[in-house]
Amino acid sequence: MRQDAVTLQRFYASPLGIAAARVLSAKLTDLWGDANGLSLLGLGYAVPVLEAFGSHPSRNVAAVPFDHGPVNWNPAGRGNAAVSVGDLRLPFPDGMFDRVIVLHGLEETGDPRAYLREIWRVTAPEGRIVLAASNRAGLWSRATRTPFGQGRPWSRAQLMNLLSIGLFQVTASSSALYMPPIPAGIVTSAAEGWDAIGRRIAPGLGGVVLAEAVKRLYASSGGGAVAPVTDRVRIARPATSNRREKH
Repeated sequence: MRQDAVTLQRFYASPLGIAAARVLSAKLTDLWGDANGLSLLGLGYAVPVLEAFGSHPSRNVAAVPFDHGPVNWNPAGRGNAAVSVGDLRLPFPDGMFDRVIVLHGLEETGDPRAYLREIWRVTAPEGRIVLAASNRAGLWSRATRTPFGQGRPWSRAQLMNLLSIGLFQVTASSSALYMPPIPAGIVTSAAEGWDAIGRRIAPGLGGVVLAEAVKRLYASSGGGAVAPVTDRVRIARPATSNRREKH
């Protein structure tokens, strides 16, 4: 059963949620820049990180599962950009989005492979996606009062395997949210410091695992080569090979 939108909104309005969104947003903007001129989709409940891209994307859409309930999101004063969707059939044409972010989506879907197939369909050729999921080895997956303590947590290896059998080539992976899930000012104000230290002393224990991958059109299922993976402080910046990307 998915969390309701009110609970998610309340968490991300709290000091702990604000700190979590800040850390995850920094990961994504470091990876993709400001996504200027690109078409951007957030699945699950990705509103907190989509906001980090502001008005730079040509299209910025939050696709929220029906089970969350209605969500109203108005990025950069453009009007409501949130739409209610099902996991297995998204109301978008093939290849519509250059970048796709999944946050609070993979943990609670009933069929991860079918979910990923639909993501593949709406992603543009050579488009890039990021799967962000609760880390089964981290503290946040046990914090049931947060959105990260709901549903099925994942390991980095599981995310990479799911992507590789779903016609995506993994290009980078990382972890985030090393701060303990405690709503104390001394913790939330130093969220970035916790991450910098945590990646050095316990790289596998971040609260969230992230994997970036590029859509491939002609690789056989499970047969694509996997690009090198980084455990560095920042996710590795991919080569600028996307023909639709603008600078």
